[in-house]
Amino acid sequence: MNKIEIDRLSGCCFGVAKAITKAEEELQKGGTLYCLGDIVHNSIEVNRLQEMGLITIDHEQFKQLKNVRVLLRAHGEPPSTYEIAKENNIELIDASCPVVLGLQKKIKKKYANRPDNGAQIVIFGKKGHAEVNGLLGQTDESAIIIESKEEIDKLDFSRDISLFSQTTKPLDGFRELGELIRGRMQEGATFDFYDTICRQVSNRVPNIQEFAESHDLIFFIAGEKSSNGKVLFAECKKKNANSHLIHSPEEIDPNLITENISIGICGATSTPKWQMEAVAENIARLRPRMHIERAAF
Repeated sequence: MNKIEIDRLSGCCFGVAKAITKAEEELQKGGTLYCLGDIVHNSIEVNRLQEMGLITIDHEQFKQLKNVRVLLRAHGEPPSTYEIAKENNIELIDASCPVVLGLQKKIKKKYANRPDNGAQIVIFGKKGHAEVNGLLGQTDESAIIIESKEEIDKLDFSRDISLFSQTTKPLDGFRELGELIRGRMQEGATFDFYDTICRQVSNRVPNIQEFAESHDLIFFIAGEKSSNGKVLFAECKKKNANSHLIHSPEEIDPNLITENISIGICGATSTPKWQMEAVAENIARLRPRMHIERAAF
């Protein structure tokens, strides 16, 4: 069976897709448009938008700008970004993901209403990640970032703890972390667990596992910087040892494509559909007898 199937549930999540669409709409208006940080953790898509005119800048460059338009990507930004924009007359095109904005509001409210007893706000996430930086900013940089369960010893279990999570972390890992902290809380201290995982991301794990199992060979395409891509590819690998991570549609190894094989193509929440389509087309060019099965996205 010579078949190529593109996973219909893979591809950019709602927040990332919205940010890319917003960038395209603003670029069509003409004039200069800046983006604060890579719009998506996918260098091919970043380059495509840069060719359309999008200029990617970092936070230091942002501070020097005045009287310009700047797009905020889906990851969200700390309050300081909005303050700088106001001071420098910068028009913000805010494409922050609604799920991330909702989480920011929850953390900000918790921080503002925390009891005066040294209560700790803890965020399960990747240090330095754009979303985590935005969350940290809601607490005047006082929240404690935990990257893994091995780091919980930095917490004071005799004081109140409120646990939140970066929206794209694995749900199972977050729940396990919550149970470990709960089990070590001391008498008189309270523990609040806030499930802030984005289901559009976490629900992809069972789907990607099932998809990987249903094919002989898997090509998973994602950008080098995509944390979500690393997580989802690991899930593919668990279910299908013949899974291969590629960063561009051109990285296909022709030697992997044998006769009578079923090939699955999937990707991260930062992988546009067109890149998975390009992988399928490249395979079909290498092996003309391969049939591409396309589902409605």
